Amino acid sequence: MNKKLYYGYTRDLKRRIKEHLSEKSGFVSRNGKFKLIYYEAYLSKNDAQESESYFKTGHGREVLRRKLKHYFGRVA
Repeated sequence: MNKKLYYGYTRDLKRRIKEHLSEKSGFVSRNGKFKLIYYEAYLSKNDAQESESYFKTGHGREVLRRKLKHYFGRVA
C-alpha cells in the first residue's frame, strides 16, 4: 500500500473497483494494490462531479488528507 489517493466519479462503485483490479486496467500494475478507505455518495451526478473536481485541487486534496489523517498515520 502507498499513500496515493485516487479520485473518481462512477455510477457503480463495485464494478469500478473490479475494473481497477482486472489485468486489463493496468491500474494495479502501475500503482500497486489498493484499499478503499473513503467514498462519498450523491443523488445528483452534478454534485458528484463537482466533489470529484474539488478533491483534485490542492485545497481539496489537503482537506481529504486531514479527514483521513489517522489512516495515513498508520500507512507504511
